[in-house]
Amino acid sequence: MSREHLLTAEPTHSVWNRDLDPRLMIRSGDVVRMECVDSSGGQVKPGSTVDDFLKIDRMKIHALTGPIAVEDAQPGDVLQVDVLDVAHKGWAWTSVIPGLGFLEERFTEPYLFHWHLDGDLSRSLEPAVVPLRPFCGVMGVARADTGEFRTRPPGPFGGNMDVRELSAGATLYLPVLVPGALFSAGDAHAAQGDGEVCINGMECPADSTFRFTVHKGQPLAGPLIEAAPRTGEDGPAWVVVESGEDAFETAKVATSRMIDLLVERWSVNPVHAYLLCSVAMKLRLSQVVNRPMVTVSAAIAKSILPERRLF
Repeated sequence: MSREHLLTAEPTHSVWNRDLDPRLMIRSGDVVRMECVDSSGGQVKPGSTVDDFLKIDRMKIHALTGPIAVEDAQPGDVLQVDVLDVAHKGWAWTSVIPGLGFLEERFTEPYLFHWHLDGDLSRSLEPAVVPLRPFCGVMGVARADTGEFRTRPPGPFGGNMDVRELSAGATLYLPVLVPGALFSAGDAHAAQGDGEVCINGMECPADSTFRFTVHKGQPLAGPLIEAAPRTGEDGPAWVVVESGEDAFETAKVATSRMIDLLVERWSVNPVHAYLLCSVAMKLRLSQVVNRPMVTVSAAIAKSILPERRLF
């Protein structure tokens, strides 16, 4: 029988390290509600000024909740993470940081903007009315390599992917790289555009609820998402996520992984899979600011393929 757990945010961690002691041990099928502070580690608060923001400890960026160890998860398995809920707490912030962002040459002055979050939208930036779609920008398992690694670059382990499709109703599949998987999450965004071009989404604290399931002996090259439908947006889709230092080459790898998925799971002829990607796949830049890595998402709508359970 599955169990339900609560994991408070503190103490957070801001590095990937396979030797971190797990804060929680669970079984496959268990549900965990994780309290997550904002990406500043709670240093930015409603009413903080630009001067306050410039003084925060950057080593606390991406203050993550976890790690969570899953019994019987071993390298070569897949960890399925069902996103049951991501609930914001009514406020968020977005910044401009000199030297960072996609247009760093144009926007050179520091700036801090505060958002009021009203249910499923924000009217803070008039005249725009921004729909909210909360998700965790960082969701990942411990890296295979030994040592401490900053959380900014994403990779095959997931991590700082900033893929907006990971909202409630989505499922994330990750390769297990170390015993127990050691899952952590944080960096919640109440909303984010593809690219996250100014360096931030709507950075916010959130309570995130996940169900964890282990699939034994299921090799996976990198993160795969089963995206949920959203009113007024794209329908449910299969999304391959790939990160790398060269956007062009990363897009090629994501496309090739999608072709492999179609061949292996739907028995599509490889050249036909290539054609299908050309006419139906959406190739997106999910983030372009986590230097040196960019993240590319390749998505195909579930509606055009026979229904499948992949794991």
